[in-house]
This record gives sequence, structure tokens and C-alpha cells, in this order.
Amino acid sequence: MKTIHIGADSAGYLYKEELKTYLATLGYTVVDEGADHGNSGTHYPEYAMKVASKVQQDPENTIGILVCGTGIGMSMVANKYDGVRAALCSDTFSARMTREHNNANVLCMGARVIGPGLMKDIVDAFLGASFEKGGRHEMRVAMIGDAEKAGRK
Repeated sequence: MKTIHIGADSAGYLYKEELKTYLATLGYTVVDEGADHGNSGTHYPEYAMKVASKVQQDPENTIGILVCGTGIGMSMVANKYDGVRAALCSDTFSARMTREHNNANVLCMGARVIGPGLMKDIVDAFLGASFEKGGRHEMRVAMIGDAEKAGRK
């Protein structure tokens, strides 16, 4: 079972705390990358960088989950890391499909966009899906890697 690195800014803090407990009951090893409070003044890039770097270091054994107000900023930051494919999801279909077709390894969500019940359903859909290896999806994920390399020029 993969280790899950989870992070949130102040807007996503309470959801992160709830998800940590939920994921532990499912048997996952959960590593909290912060924030450690829900007070304003936290900066989402800090936590996105922590989670993305952990996933980048061990993509075969780790998954990232990031929660901020909208999930947008977190996904932008996480996708700056080579090998990290962060997907902003607000529904279960997208969460499942991004794992199956894009081999996404970081799930981003917005605490001000979805409620805690839906957030758990999205996490379940994301974690319950597997990448469809081979064929067009594997070729497209390789093309994402090519785009990462081209973007560094």
C-alpha cells in the first residue's frame, strides 16, 4: 500500500485533518506535510512543494493529496515538479479517470469548492483507480514527460 503525503494551507487545514484520520482507517500510512494550524497566514506553495517533492522522490510508492481554498494554486505548484502529475478534482469521475488515463500521482481539491463527504468520495475514487498501462494512455503520459523536458529549455 502506498504512503500518502498530505498537505494543506489554512483554508484546507480542517479537511486535511479529517482526511488523515479517514485514510488511516483505510490502512494507509499518512505523512502530514503541514500546515499544523488553521490560522490564516499559511502559504499554499510551501505545502505543495513539500508534498510534490516527496512524490517526486518516490513516485512508485507515494501519492500526494493537497487541499487549499480552491485547489488551483496547489495544483499549479505541484505540477512544476518533474514526474508529478497533479490533478485538481471536484468530482469522482475526474478523480478516477485522471488515475486511469493520466497516471496522476497527486490529488488536489478545494475546501471552499466541495464538502467533506464529497472530498472523501473523491479520495476513494482516486485511490481506488489504477493506471491503464500500455497503449495510448502510456504514450500520452510519456508525452507529458517530454513536455516537462521541453519546458526547461
